[in-house]
Amino acid sequence: MTRHIRLEGVENFRDYGDYATVAGKRLKAGRLYRSASHARATDADLAVIEGLNLAVIVDLRRPGERERDPSRRPAGFGGRVIENDHGEAAGDDPWWNFVRSCDLSEDAFRGYLMNYYREAPFAARHVDLFSRYFQALAEADGPVLIHCAAGKDRTGVLAALTHHLVGVHRDDIVQDYLLTNNPERIAARAPMVAELIAAETGRTPTDAAIRAAIGVEPEYLDEAFRAIDAEHGGVDVYLERALDVGPALRQRLEERLLA
Repeated sequence: MTRHIRLEGVENFRDYGDYATVAGKRLKAGRLYRSASHARATDADLAVIEGLNLAVIVDLRRPGERERDPSRRPAGFGGRVIENDHGEAAGDDPWWNFVRSCDLSEDAFRGYLMNYYREAPFAARHVDLFSRYFQALAEADGPVLIHCAAGKDRTGVLAALTHHLVGVHRDDIVQDYLLTNNPERIAARAPMVAELIAAETGRTPTDAAIRAAIGVEPEYLDEAFRAIDAEHGGVDVYLERALDVGPALRQRLEERLLA
């Protein structure tokens, strides 16, 4: 299947369903979508999104990100939107705090992202959003879309957890995660990110450093799963204890998502 849905102002929009499971079933297509921010969605993009008949949108961004780049939604959108502030001020932005203080090297960006993935599964705001997402996924009568700013890190972890829950093979989980490295996306996004960083810091990163900042690597996702294993003894235990995805909820999710 063609996973990427080409839009004009929304990056990294794709279907993360339609994968086989180790138990011989298949994750349904057209039920699970992921993307970057919808702040720059064009009217044509909104028409495409409206045609998906989304029941739930989960916005994983921080309050400051949502305030700076408010989402555009189709006119009359009646679906549920899940987001949170979780006690954070609009100015809280660890990414830009890091960018201002680092040397803008490839190693600096990779080090930041490794640490980010190590901590992301346990951040209180993520635990809240992830658990509400799984509850909504079990109740929704239509497709569910998850997104953050770039649609790669927060969104990548949550999509991977979803795949693990329903039994998608780890190789396919990683393959889906790496679709973020679509060369067309990287080529389009790199100049914009370079300009933003230069404007904020007065310094211009190398092309390789920019690619490190906007891409993903298997090691990042591996680090998230390693941290979960170390803290909880396994992803399934984490799903149940941290995200309240117990046996009954898990069964409902499998019934809704698998064919």
